Parts: sequence; C-alpha cells; structure tokens
Amino acid sequence: MDPLLYLALLVVLFLLWIKVKGLDYVIIHQRWIFVCLFLLPLSVIFDVYYYVRAWIIFKMCSAPKLHDQRVRDIQRQVREWKKEGGKKHMCTGRPGWLTVSLRVGKYKKTHKNIMINMMDILQVDTKRQVVRVEPLANMGQVTALLNSIGWTLPVLPELDDLTVGGLVMGTGIESSSHIYGLFQHICVAYELVLADGSLVRCTEKENSDLFYSVPWSCGTLGFLVAAEIRIIPARKWVKLRYKAVRGLDNICKTFSEESANKENQFVEGLQYSLDEAVIMTGTMTDDAEPDKINRIGYYYKPWFFKHVEQYLKDDRVAVEYIPLRHYYHRHTRSIFWELQVSHKMDIIPFGNNPLFRYVFGWMVPPKISLLKLTQGETIRRLYEQHHVVQDMLVPMKNIKMALTRFHQDIHVYPLWLCPFILPSQPGMVHPKGNEDELYVDIGAYGEPKVKHFEAQASTRQLEKFVRDVHGFQMLYADVYMERPEFWEMFDGTLYHKLRKELGCEEAFPEVYDKICKAARH
Repeated sequence: MDPLLYLALLVVLFLLWIKVKGLDYVIIHQRWIFVCLFLLPLSVIFDVYYYVRAWIIFKMCSAPKLHDQRVRDIQRQVREWKKEGGKKHMCTGRPGWLTVSLRVGKYKKTHKNIMINMMDILQVDTKRQVVRVEPLANMGQVTALLNSIGWTLPVLPELDDLTVGGLVMGTGIESSSHIYGLFQHICVAYELVLADGSLVRCTEKENSDLFYSVPWSCGTLGFLVAAEIRIIPARKWVKLRYKAVRGLDNICKTFSEESANKENQFVEGLQYSLDEAVIMTGTMTDDAEPDKINRIGYYYKPWFFKHVEQYLKDDRVAVEYIPLRHYYHRHTRSIFWELQVSHKMDIIPFGNNPLFRYVFGWMVPPKISLLKLTQGETIRRLYEQHHVVQDMLVPMKNIKMALTRFHQDIHVYPLWLCPFILPSQPGMVHPKGNEDELYVDIGAYGEPKVKHFEAQASTRQLEKFVRDVHGFQMLYADVYMERPEFWEMFDGTLYHKLRKELGCEEAFPEVYDKICKAARH
C-alpha cells in the first residue's frame, strides 16, 4: 500500500474514533494523543518564531527605538482609562492562558486590559555587568543570547518560558540562590508606568520604597516596562557532583551543610521518599574530563530527574560535566516531572521511553500555555482535586519539620529542594529578624498519595504550617488563605503605603484579590 494512502487511512480511522468517543473523552482520557499530534508541533512553531524574532531584533539593534514607542503607547492607554473615569481596575492584556502559572485569572474579563507587547532584550552592558530587558522576554531567550557572548544571570530560573515580568512581579529561584538570593535580589532597576500614566525608574537609592515593593506585588503597583538585571561571566561547563543520601536526619544535615558552603555555586536536592534523596552540588568551569561529559539537554537524553534517580538506585557518588545552558534548563524537557504527573493524568506517559525520545523528543516539552488553553474545565477540576503544584519557602532550620509535614499532608514525590539566602530588606518577603537567613524552597508537583486528599483542606494545613515558621508561599500556585492569613504571611506595610501614595487602590486590584482563591468568584 502506498505510504500516503496508508497514512490517510489512519487519519480517517482516528477521526472516526474521536467522533464515536467524543472529543472531550479523548482529551481527558487519552490526552497524550492530542498533545503529541497537535500541541507538540505547535510548540515547536512557537519556539522557532520567537527565537528567530528575538535574534533578528537584537542584531538589527531596533529594540531600543521600538521600546520607547511601546512605552508611550502604554502611557496613552493608561491616560485614556483615567480620562474615561477609571471605573474598572486595570491589568495587562496578555491572555491568562499564556502565563506559566496553572491558574487562569478570571479578572482579565472584568478589568480594563492594557496591551503590553514587550518581549525584547534591549541592551547588554558588559562594563556595568547589567542586561536591560522588557517584561515578556523569557529565560530561554536570555540564556541563548547571554551564554553566546560569555555571560549569564546569577539566578536563572529553570523553565524556558518563565518571563522577566513574571519573575519580578512574582518571584524566581535557582540552585545558585543560596549565594545570590531570589530573582528580585539580582535586579538593580525597574521601570514602571504608574496609575497616572507617568514613567518612573526605581533602584535601591532612587524611589527605593517602590523598588522594594515591586517584587511579589503581581502587577498591582504599576506596569513593568523594563528591568535591569545583574550578569556575571559564564563558563562552559558545570561540574556536578551527585550524592545519594539516606535517612531524613542525614538528608537535612547534608543539604543544610552544602547550602551553607559558598564554594558550591549550585546546590539542589531531589527527594524521592521521606528517607531517600540525591543532593547535587556544582561549580562552573572551563575544563571538563572528556569521559565524564554528559550533554543532558539533548532531546534524546533521559529526563533529568530519572537520570538523577539512577544514582540513588546505585547508591553512589558521581561527578559529571554538563554544558552550562543544558544545566540551567535540565528540568525543562520534562517540566520537572509534570509530563508524568500521575497515573490518572499523564500528559505523555511514555515520554521518557528511549524510542519516543529519539523520534519525538526534539519537540518536547509542549508549551504550558497551550496545555492550559486546551485543557477545558473538566481537566482543570481533575487537576485541582487530584494534583498538587506548590512551592513553599521555609527557613532552613525548619527543614526536617517541613519535609515531615509535606509527607503527612500530601505525600508527593519527588520533592524539589532548592536553598536560597533571604536578605533582610524592606518589602513583602523578608526574614523575621534583622539578619539575612538561609531558606529552602520545597517544590511539590504531582499526585498526592495520602488517603482522603482534599485540595483546599490539605493546602490550608500546609499554608498554616508555613505561616507558623515564618515562611512564604509562591503566588503562582493555588492559594487558599483568607485575607488576614495572607497578610500574616506577607508584610504589607510598605506595599499598602505605596498603594495609597501612588493612587493604586482605584487603578489596580490588591494582590490578595488577584491571586487568592478565596477572593475570586
């Protein structure tokens, strides 16, 4: 039979099957078919378009000129809103499904949408060691450009699609954060369009109250139009050491000691059960031992968390040399382990199979935004009821208690452990005392294994524990706190002061009303 005829016959049979079963059934119960046939090719097209566009614009040096024009357009929209009486709150016009957060904000339908089309890298200043970027530039763009000219960000959050705006207005973290802090702590300046349409630049010394209040504010103080971020010299490789660790006390002790050791440029832990983990420490280098090189980012390579798990099974210590950009995006292809989220809702259940990786791995991962756009209400409800995506930030001194609570309340593995230093600075998030303090981000992504899991009740238990130890919850995830509980966790003193001074109360929703489930209707 002619191959094209055979393919056409398969397509017809597939369409008939969809007609008999119904599109909803296929998307819910056989989602991998829809993802592999449609979302993966679309994701590749998206990636190619944005990469080529960013490269052309940067090479032609046209971005700065267009940037000024785009800022004026945002100012015009804000002034028009004010002239019309400012009857509704404002928000960015970017569709909710385009964000990396699993939450789709309903406020987009009721607020005045301000269109912001700003996704370019504006300038790399190697003398000042600063890169100036627009808010929708993403980490994939930034690493591709900076690494090619020998530079990198001190803190480069993992997933390619994370945007500068999201990381500034929300937060971001990486395995270098035990040295440099969160993403906000490597930013040296923000440029915002305020509620009156004015353009303001803020730094630690200039408009400092605004500078410290922007992080975690989720776009409720103004529209970010540019950020200046520190850069540091890059090296070719990351020398990564894997160490299998057993016993909860030993895990906590090893992880805390490695996190406090500033000679480690990178520290990360993957915990596979309450008593089993692999702790990884790394340093950048220009030299690599040829027989220990692992280009883990190649499409046909095993997913990183599965690769790491092998060291636990073998119960051994090992060293590898990984290309710097491959290391930065080591969890990107499997979206940590979200492509195999649970037995009920695997997105690509065979994604780590060698045959699939070699044939289709170059198209992985599907865009999170496209997964959100096509999931529908049924899948969204299933995810909410049978799936956890949370990052809780707790003081390192409470790590054992925190891991035990995660085990008891949700029982999700693997857990991602990432240390970070939290400076004693003004703003919504800071240590309880007056000194910098070492924290750990505990990331739980997957299907809870506890009996009688209930999303709201179980998450609220975790939220209470985190408040009690003076920790924080990342706001991209589902937040179930009531308003008083939210402001018990976060310091709103400076935030509320600026909201009044800058006229934000009439212009933007409060951060709680924007992100918390209890506030949304």
